[in-house]
Amino acid sequence: MGIFERYLSVWVGLSIFLGVVLGLWFPDAFQLIAHLEVAHVNIVVAVFIWVMIYPMMVQIDFSAIKDVGKNPKGLVLTVVVNWLIKPFTMAALGWLFFNLLFADLVDPASAQEYIAGMILLGVAPCTAMVFVWSQLTKGDPNYTLVQVSVNDVIMIFAFAPISAFLLGVSDIQVPWETLLISVVLYVLLPLVAGIITRNILNRGSNDEALSVLLSTLKPWSMIGLLATVVLLFGFQANTIVSEPETIALIAIPLMIQTYGIFLIAYIAAKWMKLPHNIAAPACLIGTSNFFELAVAVAISLFGLHSGAALATVVGVLVEVPVMLSLVYMINRTHHWFSPNQSN
Repeated sequence: MGIFERYLSVWVGLSIFLGVVLGLWFPDAFQLIAHLEVAHVNIVVAVFIWVMIYPMMVQIDFSAIKDVGKNPKGLVLTVVVNWLIKPFTMAALGWLFFNLLFADLVDPASAQEYIAGMILLGVAPCTAMVFVWSQLTKGDPNYTLVQVSVNDVIMIFAFAPISAFLLGVSDIQVPWETLLISVVLYVLLPLVAGIITRNILNRGSNDEALSVLLSTLKPWSMIGLLATVVLLFGFQANTIVSEPETIALIAIPLMIQTYGIFLIAYIAAKWMKLPHNIAAPACLIGTSNFFELAVAVAISLFGLHSGAALATVVGVLVEVPVMLSLVYMINRTHHWFSPNQSN
């Protein structure tokens, strides 16, 4: 592991601190950046995520994708956890904490909005960041792409009805612009760029050139991640400082949900005897969230300053540190699984 990966948790911690400090010192600058968006998708964040994901897309070998069907169990695990378990456990935890355990700490109206925000996070599994977590756990990049693609197709059809059912709302207006633009920016464009890059290098059968390029791009992937963290925490610096108790209350069930879903998926992956490089991303896709979509729907349904919007934002804030801890856990327990399948 290079210095970026070895001390990534330290760099993320410093980026969180830096983001909050800069957000407090230069609120106008962060407000300006925050308004550079299309359909609730922030363009600057999208650029940094693109920088983060592009090196991983270069690694994808399309000639190996045809072999994914030889081991469909990883896809089955992804689908079951994301769509049959995660949304309902998130709703149950939200109800348990804000209607019972935290009932004396928040007013009933706010409690219902916090629950709604949690539900929207639970019905929006990860699209972009999972490529980062997959790389950090040495996941199979080809299989990860297929997992994410299947997930996105299901999300188009399942997000609205599941959200409507759990929220008790008859008509959920899915912000299709947000969904489609996010998929294009975070998956399609970097994928196409990666394919073009790989094809250009493969014309000369120059594996060494590909290795050199990947080594050169690797630090930029981590820089993209850290820059994204700085921006996300900078955007919410005032909220973090002004409402720490509320953020803590929302963060508790979200963290329990994240670790709980991961353990369910990880134990299932072990039971299914998945190879480690398929089990890791399969578990992490359902553990992390498509926060752009969740935030956009929360704002459109409940308003910009609603408790639901705040809950989705808290989901963003806790995700990176928690996911890094899960990456560490996965890397420490790789010997529990069968060896990686060959590509």
